[in-house]
Amino acid sequence: MSDTLVINEIYLSLQGESTFAGLPCIFVRLTACNLRCSYCDSAYAFKEGTKMTLMAVRDEIHRLARTFSNANSKIQNPKMPLVELTGGEPLLQPNILPLMKSLCDEGFTVLIETSGAHAISKIDPRVRRIMDLKCPSSGEVERNRWENLPLLKGTDEIKFVMGTQEDYDWAKEKIAEHKLDLLCPLLFSWVEPLTPAQQDKSLKKVPAGQTPISRRELVEEIIADALPVRFQVQMHKVIWSSDQRGV
Repeated sequence: MSDTLVINEIYLSLQGESTFAGLPCIFVRLTACNLRCSYCDSAYAFKEGTKMTLMAVRDEIHRLARTFSNANSKIQNPKMPLVELTGGEPLLQPNILPLMKSLCDEGFTVLIETSGAHAISKIDPRVRRIMDLKCPSSGEVERNRWENLPLLKGTDEIKFVMGTQEDYDWAKEKIAEHKLDLLCPLLFSWVEPLTPAQQDKSLKKVPAGQTPISRRELVEEIIADALPVRFQVQMHKVIWSSDQRGV
């Protein structure tokens, strides 16, 4: 097997989502995805990318992390920065598995963002898995791989991205049906409207008849229903423009 990955971008920023929001993080965005969610804001990663060896990817991660282990720094934290593997869909490329193992061996806190449409069983157990459950407005709800649920641990996270009332009702039903709050932290992420540049023609359409839900309405329903979830916004879109890359 070739020891390469097709990489869209690698950059240092702040983690904008999850329970790690606000922490320094090196993002490794892989090319390609087999889903076309209606709200996808990184469609540029469907095809754009450069083939890199695993060693080259690790070298770039270490270069970006170097300032956090600077001998002149008064604060030493070997767990910083985080490393997140995202996409696209990182699990489409088998060589992501040995990359994750090596990064864990080297002491990084490693996160992976995955759609939930692929098996997570082979991921190194030290990796924090942030797994989507695709809601109805995504257009990809039938792709959820429910057999992943028993494999989740308390260090993992389930993310629901929602833009309609139907998404909220569906997520609430699934939390109760599968007792998801007993598995791991649950994230409710409101859909940020796509900019014109992000509206890729290949994306699925929101199914007809669904009712949009605003950010405020979503929060008020979470509170009213006392759901055991963490509401989140995409922090990087608050700090920078919503379609800026490399942040």
